[in-house]
Amino acid sequence: MTRRPKPQLSVWQHAAIRELRALATALPNDLRLRGRSSLSDRGYLRAPIRLTLTDVERRPGGLPLGDYEDFVLWISPLQFSPPLIEVEHNRFVGFPHVLHGRSLCVYLDPAREWNPRDGMGSALDRLYNWLADAAANRFDPNTSLFHAVGGVPYGSDGLPTVVVRDHTAVMGAQPGYLTHRTNHRLDLHFTRTDTEQIQVPVIKLLMPLPLGIGHTFTEVLTRLDDPLDDRWQNIFPKHPPQSPAFLTALAASASRRADGSTQMFILTVPHPTGGPPHLLAGRLPADAADQLRRHVHNRLSPPIDVSPALFDPRTPVEWCPVSDERDSVTTRRDATRPVNAFRGKTVHLWGCGGLGSWIAEFVARAGAQRLVLCDPGSVTGGLLVRQNFAELDIGNSKATALRNRILALRDDIEVDAHIGATPDDLATSLPSADVIIDATISHAIGQFLDGLTPLENRPCYAQVATDVKTGTLGILTISPSGEPAGANEIDRRVGQKVLQDGSLEPFHTFWTDIPGDDELVPTRGCSIPTFHGSAADMAAIAATLTSLLGTHLAATESVPGTHLIALPHSPASPSYTFIQSD
Repeated sequence: MTRRPKPQLSVWQHAAIRELRALATALPNDLRLRGRSSLSDRGYLRAPIRLTLTDVERRPGGLPLGDYEDFVLWISPLQFSPPLIEVEHNRFVGFPHVLHGRSLCVYLDPAREWNPRDGMGSALDRLYNWLADAAANRFDPNTSLFHAVGGVPYGSDGLPTVVVRDHTAVMGAQPGYLTHRTNHRLDLHFTRTDTEQIQVPVIKLLMPLPLGIGHTFTEVLTRLDDPLDDRWQNIFPKHPPQSPAFLTALAASASRRADGSTQMFILTVPHPTGGPPHLLAGRLPADAADQLRRHVHNRLSPPIDVSPALFDPRTPVEWCPVSDERDSVTTRRDATRPVNAFRGKTVHLWGCGGLGSWIAEFVARAGAQRLVLCDPGSVTGGLLVRQNFAELDIGNSKATALRNRILALRDDIEVDAHIGATPDDLATSLPSADVIIDATISHAIGQFLDGLTPLENRPCYAQVATDVKTGTLGILTISPSGEPAGANEIDRRVGQKVLQDGSLEPFHTFWTDIPGDDELVPTRGCSIPTFHGSAADMAAIAATLTSLLGTHLAATESVPGTHLIALPHSPASPSYTFIQSD
């Protein structure tokens, strides 16, 4: 038998232990090394320490600290991650940012918060500050990561992610329904919408799992009956065992599926502070599920009574990652950004080219409820240089191709595609619109929109364009709802001001005739002359104009006028200005 080589201290670990010794010598009243350090089989250096915490403020509800506290630092062989910090007692169980009752989550984001150049001194400072915040009850348990399940996420690589958007008030056990979307995604619903859905049991737990849930069937059953082990029951109240009901629901569900199939289940774990429960998605291997099926089919009496002894104690339980997208537990990352004004809105986008194709994506990602896309053109290969399309879109209509892309980005948005300059059902669709974005650069369309301006309760009108010569300038003209002048008319009025302002000369191009040599003929022959520009330029201009439009949609009283922008690498200046319409 070949012996595994004994781990050796790395250069980083040698430096870390030398620094800890130096700190203990320099600060004997604050830090003490408890015994000798040692290497684990995984190569981590175990360094036991004691901190003096007499000066730390204590407040009601805070972490129960003594004047002296012992910790164990686990120092990685490499400097890329901070030391792991553990305690060797149960006094911190259930406290925010305490993982599995023993590990302290001192670094929420090590990539930003850990700098190996600052060494062990910075790690000890971080630990001390963490303890000070915890003892003073400054942690918000509502924002503590995975607080309901021992502070750690459950999910294995290679297993499908379960997406949850529906809400449920689970009482005991109820059925859930999994929809197979892809090999790496399942959607969880609480009402059946398709006969092809897989029914799974959804089990409501009675209390949190501060020590986690485990990775074998035996561990899971133990946690369901005794989330804290008997020795810690003085911290949380005792509750009835839940494994019998769990096994019954699991067996009943498994009996409905074919032999050789795995068995999934959902656990809803109450959060320590209340509110929506945390969700876990577990999966039993096929052989264990087959055991459940055989037990159900061979039972002698109607009740399904499953004994834990039926299973090999080593039977694994796999945990699928859960993408919890319920609005009660999730805050959109763009909630405070200008584009949040598009959330829930109905947006008409007329023109799906250089700017329009990118604006459509940004508006969709911002949470628009409905998009109405209009464009008479088709996708050709040359357009891929700057428009938001792909190789397989060539030959398809722009509106249809863009609709397909938007639906690939979001499956909860309604998208209508019209192969024409305006919607086929304009008379019926216009009243429901919140904003119409004209990205056609068509005089006729602009004038047509001006003709719709007198309509009562009309939507906001916006026009966007870029310059022909460089594709680095952008213009956005706004005609808010209720404004008597349309966007085309506001553009004309603003143009008169801009043409009289020498400081805005680079933007005069939007209101003057275009020299022939400023245009680009992309393909020899009969190509229509067009503007220069790259995908990077178009996306940047479209993003900026979309955000500026969002500020108007969010404003209590939107002001009519025109925004002029120039990208940082544009020869034009100023980079931004707004001209209000008279």
